Amino acid sequence: MKRLLIAAAAVGFMAAGVSAQAADKVTIQLKWVADAQFGGYYVAKDKGYYKAADLDVTIKPGGPDIAPEQVLAAGGADVIVDWMTAALAAREKGVPLVNIAQIFQREGLELTCLKSSGVKTPQDFKGRTLGVWFYGNEYPFYAWMHQLGMATEGGPNGVKVLKQAFNVDPLLQKQADCISTMTYNEYFQILDAGIKPSQLVVFNYSDQGVGVLEDGLYANGDKLKDAHYAAVMARFVAASDKGWAYAVKHPDEAAQIALNNDTTGAQTLKHQKDMAREVAKLISQSKNPIGYLDVKDYERTVKELEEQKIITKKPEGAYTHAIWDAAQKVKM
Repeated sequence: MKRLLIAAAAVGFMAAGVSAQAADKVTIQLKWVADAQFGGYYVAKDKGYYKAADLDVTIKPGGPDIAPEQVLAAGGADVIVDWMTAALAAREKGVPLVNIAQIFQREGLELTCLKSSGVKTPQDFKGRTLGVWFYGNEYPFYAWMHQLGMATEGGPNGVKVLKQAFNVDPLLQKQADCISTMTYNEYFQILDAGIKPSQLVVFNYSDQGVGVLEDGLYANGDKLKDAHYAAVMARFVAASDKGWAYAVKHPDEAAQIALNNDTTGAQTLKHQKDMAREVAKLISQSKNPIGYLDVKDYERTVKELEEQKIITKKPEGAYTHAIWDAAQKVKM
């Protein structure tokens, strides 16, 4: 941590003005495909905010088989978008991830059930099949089940876990009583399939007391000891925060910009607009400025992981405010 602070001191000097040298190349690995979940980064590139910060940014979409932590560990990205649960779990295994900015400051993870299943409260989960995302997204679910005292190996007093793909098919095909959804994505996929909100029962993880920090920016902690890399990350955070501020105020435009970068052909503008508006709530409905990590939220996430033994000890140096602080001094 001491070395990180030493590098951060240099950041303050280097971030105060943008260099006249060639733009620094930065690659960011997203957690999922190009869509409005990452609208702020695409806006920052489209509006020239990265260019104004002397950055040449490449945005790499993710997918179901891409773990951002592994991409960074292998040198395939300079910074990644990740959930803190997955980042801290990877950090304990040796990946030097450090949170340098927390973009989503409210949680969007939900468990959505068909009302016809008979599920009205969390106690009704007993004996049910619940769809759960993995690849690091399962940690909040297991923390919640632990809190409820429910086994996850099935049986009349426990729940059966269905490893859910990143779609809503298990609910539509009634393979599961409840499935994982995000407020800004899969929930709308269910509605687009013709199911009405009145036919659903939705449990937001945050409302159940097990909310954990979702999309944040993570850099290589070992490299942050280098003053130049730290300064580049400060400029990246400054430009990204500016992109997110614009996306929050102009969600429909941000949705179109994100859609312009989609290569799957599976996205629609309507869905992207729905996403962008909901994503804006996760950023704007907070007392903290964009990108600022609230230590209380960090400690809550750590506690959840410790109780589930997903991590075995409190992390040290897993976050820094130095990069965000330096980003506030960047002139573009």
